[in-house]
Amino acid sequence: MNKKSVTTSDESPVTASGRKKIVSTAKGSVTMAAMAVLIVTSILSLRGLPSEAKYGVQSIFYYLFAALVFLLPFSLVCAELASTYTKSGGLYRWVSEAFGPRWGWTAMYLEWQTIVIWFPTVLMFGAASLAYIFWPESFDAALASNKVYTIVIAMLMYWIATFNAFRGQRSANLLSTCGGLVGTIIPGAVLIVLAVLYVCLGKQVNLTDVSFFPDFGNAGTIVLAASIFLFYAGMELQAVHINDMSNPARDFPKSVFLAIIVIVAVYALGTLAIGIIIPSDNIDLLQSLLVAYKSLWASFGLSWLGNVMALLIMIGVIGQISALVTGPATGLMAVAQSGYLPRSLQTVNKNGVNKPILLIEGVFVSLLCLVLIVLPTVESAYQIMSQMATIIYLIMVLLIYGAFIRLRRVAPGRKRGFRVPGGKAGEVIVCGLGILGALLALVLSFLPPSQISTGSPVVYVGIIIIGVAVFLAIPLVVYARRKPSWRNPDAHFYPFDWQIEGRKPNQVSKWVPGYEPTEQEVEEAETVAIARHGSEPHM
Repeated sequence: MNKKSVTTSDESPVTASGRKKIVSTAKGSVTMAAMAVLIVTSILSLRGLPSEAKYGVQSIFYYLFAALVFLLPFSLVCAELASTYTKSGGLYRWVSEAFGPRWGWTAMYLEWQTIVIWFPTVLMFGAASLAYIFWPESFDAALASNKVYTIVIAMLMYWIATFNAFRGQRSANLLSTCGGLVGTIIPGAVLIVLAVLYVCLGKQVNLTDVSFFPDFGNAGTIVLAASIFLFYAGMELQAVHINDMSNPARDFPKSVFLAIIVIVAVYALGTLAIGIIIPSDNIDLLQSLLVAYKSLWASFGLSWLGNVMALLIMIGVIGQISALVTGPATGLMAVAQSGYLPRSLQTVNKNGVNKPILLIEGVFVSLLCLVLIVLPTVESAYQIMSQMATIIYLIMVLLIYGAFIRLRRVAPGRKRGFRVPGGKAGEVIVCGLGILGALLALVLSFLPPSQISTGSPVVYVGIIIIGVAVFLAIPLVVYARRKPSWRNPDAHFYPFDWQIEGRKPNQVSKWVPGYEPTEQEVEEAETVAIARHGSEPHM
């Protein structure tokens, strides 16, 4: 996962009456190629390649399988929802339109929680990258495997990024932009080119001779492959740009297919590059990417460049952390202003940054990093965080699929800028593949992988089950205990369709196809919602 900043607030100009206008980007400003590039750059990340390198050539099957049953169908579903419900809110609006605000808030919270859980994996990888900047490699490996070192460096990186974020989004964006180029694009290209040269020169190839198709009878051997679903995460954020395409019905599917080809190719070639240089049994989830660089450069007599690559990747990690520290909190606060968090958590500093949520986010991340204490290795802690983040994310994905199916039925006349191709059959195939794929990956993510040492299976699985249960309960408890005083009276959120129509979310819309509500209808819906609900005026 390589998520960019998340924003759900409406930052458009304000009318004289205090209502914010909805101003969209010019139609046609995003071409088919530009959309494909946007999807690729938001998803690609090198961090997870070692986990799939354990499968050798079999990893290509998993990349293709996950693209077919997750990335492709989820991209199409998010595109239809984004082109149908174009007002601010993103996935919060989609799910709330279908199931009401309780589940819309829950979906939004789960996206934030996914990134919070995922943070420790990036921080652990960053700590390993920092270790490999030094010399010699034996020292690097020992340092990267040390729990105390990993916890200390992870905490330092996160809190430095957090304090930097207090200075404003511009400072964070600068680090993010530099990090994306220096720490992901350049190292990715170098890895693939070096591996091709290595093979062409006839050097030893360590890829094991395994079947292209996995053994589906042994669930423990395919658990690591479930994390590929998290590699492909982020389409629910990027789909909003479909409204800026001149002909989304024709061009968006082409963009998705082109992006999938590029993403699968880079992931597959990068994974094979690691497998070529490092035997499967010696692959470490955190260190093997860095070891591969050192070994590849060493084969050309330039081993010192392996340390340079570690430095570049470290810069990329810093940029990624910088981008993600503020993004999820911004989106969460924008929704929370409608009455889901206490007003004390909605305040911003002079730079427009919400410090209270960032501090809570930091406490979450710090506590999750301490999982290292009860697990036998840094590698096992890294994997448990990855699996837990995958589970939380896939639950959110299932909510979005459910919203898509419900809205196809309760709002059949709603104008859709893009529709999943194939009519009813297309809906069944796309949702069927997507839901079954998500459920399969979700179930597998509860199991300990057989390829790495995770200590007691009971402790490992217990941490995942308890963690997921707690994280799922938090948004529901917060929603149940919300108070009228939590609503920010200055926050304006465009009403849901069912509010404007005066119906319940599960009732079928009476609007004729293509109907658009008037400004007066919108204002009346807001007035009625405030009178009825108090703490949730726009829900």
